[in-house]
Amino acid sequence: MRVADFDYELPEELIAQHPLKQRDASRLLVLDKKTGAVTHRVFAEIVDCLTPQDFLVFNDTRVIPARIMCSRHQDGTGQAEVLLLRPLEDGRWEALVRPGRKLRPGAEVFFGDGGRIRMEETTDFGGRIVSFPDMDQAATKQAIYRHGEMPLPPYIHEKLTDKERYQTVYAREEGSVAAPTAGLHFTPELLAKLKAKGVPMGFVTLHVGLGTFRPVMVENVEEHTMHAEFYRVEEELAAAINAHRARGGRVVAVGTTSVRSLESAAAPDGSLRACQGWTDIFITPGYRFKVIDALITNFHLPKSTLLMLVSALAGRERILAAYREAVQERYRFFSFGDAMFIR
Repeated sequence: MRVADFDYELPEELIAQHPLKQRDASRLLVLDKKTGAVTHRVFAEIVDCLTPQDFLVFNDTRVIPARIMCSRHQDGTGQAEVLLLRPLEDGRWEALVRPGRKLRPGAEVFFGDGGRIRMEETTDFGGRIVSFPDMDQAATKQAIYRHGEMPLPPYIHEKLTDKERYQTVYAREEGSVAAPTAGLHFTPELLAKLKAKGVPMGFVTLHVGLGTFRPVMVENVEEHTMHAEFYRVEEELAAAINAHRARGGRVVAVGTTSVRSLESAAAPDGSLRACQGWTDIFITPGYRFKVIDALITNFHLPKSTLLMLVSALAGRERILAAYREAVQERYRFFSFGDAMFIR
């Protein structure tokens, strides 16, 4: 498969620059993955689209303020940026840095009131292993939360006034550098309505990192390498989903990160196992899903691994046709945009 096969035209003005005031007021495109039929709803109506036969699975990861604005010199001159990706066991971090050409191993950047970040090694994806030489792990975490900013995607140019709007209302496990954006549409009231209707729900954890948002830089899909991300599926959830599926119920993932967690934890016979670790699963058309049946998701960037994943579920032509209709109907795209329910 060619990466170019997953391209589409998107007017720039349809890229959502800010979240709606009311989370569940976003629009919802419902796509029948078998027929390609499309209907248009409001996200609050997702309650009407689900029944007790649908087991909803959310990703409960929480975004950390991972972007630290720095200077290359102690006098505050020379702009630099460090985007922390994930902590290592020795207290150092994997990171992306800018300007990369000037921040070679051994270089240091400065932030806050005398804080330092040192470039230690170059990674195989062009990033850096960095350290906070003056701080232990507790002090490092405190400094990140004091001086870090929410790592909004580069296509969002407006400043986010309320940091909690880049968190899901159920976020609890710290560790992501991007939000699992499909979950941003849910409100406590909407979750309460689903519970009252008898829709079963559960949580996995996948800390969103470079694997989710890294651009595809090759021409052939098969040549792309995913960056591993940490995930966890608990025993209680695995047992509940296995029992639900044994009764003929469906599994509905909320977001592509929930899909990747569940499919990474699937046994060869299709049952779900409790496990945790690092996943670099890359789901593209031709993949046979073992656990999930349906997906609530946002609209994804052209040529992205996420667009390939949803194409694996519903078919590339159906997805691209739905995206063309979404453009025609002036849906809002990407992180703060509208949603799609692939059923």
